[in-house]
Amino acid sequence: MQKRAVTFYSESVRLAGDLYLPDDAAGERPRGGIVLCHGYTGLKDLYLPDNARMFVEAGYAAFIFDYKGWGMSEGEPRSRLNPHGRVADVQAAITFLGAQPEVDEDRIGIFGTSYGGATVTWVAAIDERVRCTVGVVGIGNGARWMSRVRRPYEWRDLLEQSKADRVQRALTGTSELRPRNEILLPDPDSLRIATATRRNVPGAVTDLPLEYVDETLLFNPEWVVDRIAPRPIMFITTDNDLLVLPEESEELYRRAGEPKKLVTLRGYSHYEVYLEPAIHEVMAVSLDWYRTWMPPLPG
Repeated sequence: MQKRAVTFYSESVRLAGDLYLPDDAAGERPRGGIVLCHGYTGLKDLYLPDNARMFVEAGYAAFIFDYKGWGMSEGEPRSRLNPHGRVADVQAAITFLGAQPEVDEDRIGIFGTSYGGATVTWVAAIDERVRCTVGVVGIGNGARWMSRVRRPYEWRDLLEQSKADRVQRALTGTSELRPRNEILLPDPDSLRIATATRRNVPGAVTDLPLEYVDETLLFNPEWVVDRIAPRPIMFITTDNDLLVLPEESEELYRRAGEPKKLVTLRGYSHYEVYLEPAIHEVMAVSLDWYRTWMPPLPG
């Protein structure tokens, strides 16, 4: 396969991406393409290259990129969450991918993992160019997600800290930085896998602004998931995810219109969906979904 480092623009900010194509893409008809979207504090090079390669092996073009302010992309150096800015970035990525001569602009799907599952749900709801969507261990409601992985007093304390930081941002323009794991609060297995994976990846952040809390609470894809129908969406979760509980995907599925599908994998934790053998299970059901609703080549 081919891998091209490219740049494109979202809201006038230059973003960095990698375009993956089959070796013979130029000699065939334009093919379907998949934009892949990473999660809360991910980078394009951290988890998604293996998924991109599997999409290309199945005949699709695949595109991964860093959001504004992350990795090799330009933007605010604080690496903000900026959920609606990420939505704009995905829409720009769809435009860029559809402009490539090897890609059919009328057959573009999106694939998001973890908080990227929230992002792609929102994008699919507002952008009818999206033909087919898959969200993996995604988030439907920010408050439900953040509260359910905390004890009640921890949740109360986080809201109080967020409120004080909100005032500070209004008065000074700055947000207090906290260790990433205080805001994300991973379970032990997620912490172990994420730490090991992030150790040798340049740009993997260790601190986040408290502003993340407000941004998470105000972005709830379950509010808009019903707008995707009649375009297809599939949600993939796992019964042992203690970082993003299965109820997030279940509630998104409940609120979505047809055609829709919910797949629950067995025994995997949150970050294991990026590793063998779970990644092959994720990609097997994902490719079945895309092939059903958006084959790589028409006819």
